[in-house]
Amino acid sequence: MLLPTGDKQFALWVMRRNGTANITIAHLLGISRQAVSRGLQHMDEKVGTALRDMAIANQILIEKINAEQGILLGRSIPFNTAAIIFVSSKHGVQVWYEHDGDCGSCERYNECIELVWDYASELGIKIKETADPTAMAEELFARVKEIMK
Repeated sequence: MLLPTGDKQFALWVMRRNGTANITIAHLLGISRQAVSRGLQHMDEKVGTALRDMAIANQILIEKINAEQGILLGRSIPFNTAAIIFVSSKHGVQVWYEHDGDCGSCERYNECIELVWDYASELGIKIKETADPTAMAEELFARVKEIMK
């Protein structure tokens, strides 16, 4: 399932994930609190479905899911490793597997750095700047796991 990232309801969801209260969202958008609540409930269902569908497609056993934050923690059956699925307003739904990467020789080096920085920024998490995307991802996902406790 693709998430409608350009949709008004997705914008509500992102605002709430960023810490904006429902009443503030209603005032900012000139809509009722009930409309905000209904829109958020609808988006939580869509986000939860997207996370579960991605887990099924990638053979990931679900351990924890938080649709309000757009995070699923699990374990990859074929790779026998920890996996995280997350929703990014810029990058869509992403799957990451815990691994020791050889980032220096990878052609996706810059993409990975951008993705990790963007996702950390979306969640308001500060991570150490390093030239190693694997180290950055490990730090970010350790912090994400703390959110899920």
